[in-house]
Amino acid sequence: MDNCGDFIQLLGPDMSMKILMHLDNPADLIRVCLVSSSWRQFVTANGLCKELCLKLLPEISSVAHTIEVNNLIDPVKLKQRDGSELECLRRNQRVYAFLARALNPFTRKDCISEAISASSTDNYPEESIHNTLEPQDRIEHRASYWSSEGQNDPAVSETLIYKLMAKMCLVTEIHVQPFQAFFQYGFPIYSSKAVRFRMGHPRLLEELHSDTGDSSTCSHKFADNKFIWTYISPEFPMVQENCLQKFKLPEPVLCIGGFLQVELLGRVQRQEMDGLYYIWEVCVEVLA
Repeated sequence: MDNCGDFIQLLGPDMSMKILMHLDNPADLIRVCLVSSSWRQFVTANGLCKELCLKLLPEISSVAHTIEVNNLIDPVKLKQRDGSELECLRRNQRVYAFLARALNPFTRKDCISEAISASSTDNYPEESIHNTLEPQDRIEHRASYWSSEGQNDPAVSETLIYKLMAKMCLVTEIHVQPFQAFFQYGFPIYSSKAVRFRMGHPRLLEELHSDTGDSSTCSHKFADNKFIWTYISPEFPMVQENCLQKFKLPEPVLCIGGFLQVELLGRVQRQEMDGLYYIWEVCVEVLA
C-alpha cells in the first residue's frame, strides 16, 4: 500500500465515496474493508454498507430506522463502555452488509413455500389449506379451495398460516381470492368481511417441527400461540367478488423469520343447506 499509494487519501473522501458507491455487489465493499485498517475505517465511518444497501434496495429505507434501533438482525449486547457511536457504526455495517447479500432485488409473487395450518377446516383434507397454494379454483374438474368450519356467528374469524420461501423477505403486497361456489344455487361467494396480516417467527423451531410432523393432521389445526408476530398490518376490507384481491401494505415490511398469518375477519355468506356462515378461499399469494 505504501508503494502503490492510498487512493482514498489521494482522491479525498468525497471522490472516494462516489467511486465506492458505484460498486454493484455488496461483497466488494467487504473486500475493500480487508485491504487495510484505514480503508475499513473509512467504509465504516461513512456508513457505505448502508448506503449501498439502500441504493440496491430502496424499499428497505422505510424499515431502516427500526432495524438499527431494535437490533432486529444483529442483537448484540453492548457493554457500557462499548456503547459508542463507532460501535453502532460497526454494527450497522454488519447488518446492512448482511441485508444486501441476503435480499434479492427482484420481486416474486410465488414467495409462499408451504401451507402450515388453518384455524379450522370443514372437510379435511378435501378442503385443506394446501389448496390455497394453487391459483385455480378447479383442478382436473374438481373444485379447489379451503373452507372454514361453519359458524352461527358471522363475527367469528379464521386464520391461515404460511411459511415463506426465505427467513428474510421484504413483503410489499399480499393477494387473496375468495371462492365462488359454482356448484351451489345462486353461485354464492364465501369471502370474509376484511383481512389483516401478521408476520414473524416461531417461538421454538423444534416445537414447530414436532407439531407439524404428521402430514395427516398438521394443517387441520395448529396453535397460533406458537408464533411471535413482529408485524401486524391494518385491516383491509374485502369485496364479495370472485377475483384476486390485492392488498398493498402501507410500507414494505421486512419479515424476519419467514412466517405469514392471514387473518380473515368476519363472514358474509350463509350456506343455504345448513344455515351456517363460512369462509372459502381459492388462493393466497405474497409479493416480496
